[in-house]
Amino acid sequence: MADGGAGIGVGPYQELTFDAQGDADPATRAAVARMEATDLLVFAHGWNSDRSTATRLFDRFFAPFPGLVGAGVRLGYVGVVWPSMRFTDEPIPDFDPHGTPAAAAAGPALDADTRAALAGFWPGREPELERVAALLAERPQSEAALGEFAALVRQLVGAEGAAGPAGAAAPGVPDLFVRDAVTVCRTLTTALAAAGAAAGEPAGPDFTAGDGLRALWGGAKELLRQATYYEMKKRAGVVGEHGLGPVLTDLAGRRPALRFHLVGHSFGARVVSFSLRAVPEGARYVKSLTLLQGAFSHYAFSDRLPHDPGRGGGLRGLQRRVDGPVVACHSSHDSALGVFYPLASRMAGDSAGLLGLDERWGALGHDGVQAVPGTPRLSLEGALNGGLPGAGCVSVDAGSVVRRGGPPSGAHSDICHEELARIVVGAGRMGR
Repeated sequence: MADGGAGIGVGPYQELTFDAQGDADPATRAAVARMEATDLLVFAHGWNSDRSTATRLFDRFFAPFPGLVGAGVRLGYVGVVWPSMRFTDEPIPDFDPHGTPAAAAAGPALDADTRAALAGFWPGREPELERVAALLAERPQSEAALGEFAALVRQLVGAEGAAGPAGAAAPGVPDLFVRDAVTVCRTLTTALAAAGAAAGEPAGPDFTAGDGLRALWGGAKELLRQATYYEMKKRAGVVGEHGLGPVLTDLAGRRPALRFHLVGHSFGARVVSFSLRAVPEGARYVKSLTLLQGAFSHYAFSDRLPHDPGRGGGLRGLQRRVDGPVVACHSSHDSALGVFYPLASRMAGDSAGLLGLDERWGALGHDGVQAVPGTPRLSLEGALNGGLPGAGCVSVDAGSVVRRGGPPSGAHSDICHEELARIVVGAGRMGR
């Protein structure tokens, strides 16, 4: 197996690096353009990553491919690195397989590495972050303190004054940033308990998040985590549409025989999917798109939303810009998408409360593609044994392998499996 450099065991390998505005690092862009390959496997990491975590993910995920592709395929490997946020108290399967989640031991307090990562994620906001960290460490039994914490989070995401009529969020601002702080923190604490995560003060088996204000600080920390998700959701779309998409389009124009196979995990699935907006009508250089635990709406590719037939999804019809299948791998063991993604995605509140969710808020990586007529729904074994369709959307239940991981995210990052590599190879028609 060739050494791709940068700690990657396959080759040729290059990183393609973007900033938060979607601008590509010129040196990495030039290095990708020089790669000798017939096919480029372009993989974007997800939200819970820093540079070293992304590199380890790329190394583990790419490892099976040399033994899977056919003799006529010279595969080049590209790791898309974009600015995301690593909460170091969340262990990642295969990287920390035997460790006890730090969150379970430390409770809501922020560890030093997470505090440093937050400072890099929100540069220039050190005073707000210092106060946030102090409140999480102290956990005051005080409604005013929870209100102060929520106000600081609103400042970090630029949502001050974002409340609309009757206290609902203004358009484009998630509801949980403007609702009453105690209600939101109680709701998130309940969700953490349902996902098996430690949250605030120790609680018994009948915990209902009503055992005192000190018990709600785990939910307050989750509100901070949701704030980073909100920022990364916006950032991933920008990097895909204005960064990765134009880079690949330019490279395809220079090298028309080169075939691209796009893969994304979590919000990285949003990055690669939004890159399709830059693919010209009729182009055929994107040969497959594989979405692993995709952290965006399961209606994204729909022409008509079931709850609003006059509107379509944000990526409606763009599956037709892929000269091959769009494969959405999903798992019910993914707590990040099954429990917490809907809370972050719900844009307007009502009197039912934040957990009064319905299918409008579902994630692609939780239950696959929805409301796209003709989309097959396959088991992982069925997809591997019977093959994938040659075009269009397909949902693959990967829960038989994507099943490991601790709270709060569950199996969200359990994606380094040969079976999933075989799905990518099959989608791209690269196999032996």
